[in-house]
Amino acid sequence: MLIIDCHCHAGRGDGLTGPWDTDAPLRPYLAWADEAGIARTVLFAAFHSDYAVANRQVAQLVHQNPARFYGFAFVHAQRDRGRVLEMVRTAVEEYGFVGIKLHRYDARISREVCDVARAFRLPVLYDVVGETSVVDLLATQYPDVNFIIPHLGSFSDDWRAQTSLVDYLVRCPNIYTDTSGVRRFDILQRAVERAGPAKFLFGSDGPWLHPGVELSKIKALHLAPEEAQNVLAGNLLRLIGRVRQAVGAGARQRVSVVAEPLDNAWRDPWLIGKD
Repeated sequence: MLIIDCHCHAGRGDGLTGPWDTDAPLRPYLAWADEAGIARTVLFAAFHSDYAVANRQVAQLVHQNPARFYGFAFVHAQRDRGRVLEMVRTAVEEYGFVGIKLHRYDARISREVCDVARAFRLPVLYDVVGETSVVDLLATQYPDVNFIIPHLGSFSDDWRAQTSLVDYLVRCPNIYTDTSGVRRFDILQRAVERAGPAKFLFGSDGPWLHPGVELSKIKALHLAPEEAQNVLAGNLLRLIGRVRQAVGAGARQRVSVVAEPLDNAWRDPWLIGKD
């Protein structure tokens, strides 16, 4: 049975805040993955102050072993404002990457990122850090873009976020999730029962989480063989199978870029002045 890990960081960050922006070494991860029978892995960068640099690191790893790795382009929705198209064009056309990765820890997702994903037909893996309400906007504004919301919506075990994401998985054809870092097995089990295995991708969040431990959760679901194969590989392969390898010069006219950087604070115009 083919097993693909859809969620693994790789390369060196340029910060020293924590493991996430310091270093994501692959050597221990690969030993664990081999032991667990994981054949292929999606790589994206550790947190970095310049994702163009970080994506080149990942591209070198993918190039060294293209039969083993896929690459996703990491972007910062605000800091990379105005250059997302060129970053992703380089990642897809030169590096052979097959997706986009971004994180709410950096900034909230933008139309620019979604427009670029639409142009290349790339899946977007966006960690919402519990802000699952944005999924409704993504699903309705970009129904032709597939979004993978990792950790069932929350790495920090926010059960409210995780249970609310299940509703979007059920209702929205273009919303998916991965299983990485989901520690509440009861929530994962109910989510799969409600939304169906077609909406789930196996991921580990390596190299910091052990891929064999994460894989054991999929086995514990006791899915039918065909359903298990879809979670372990088929669903991802279907999403990346749509990727357009190149886009024309006219793509820039279809990408929205805000004139000024957005305020990263959440704001609702109906709640201004209220506690």
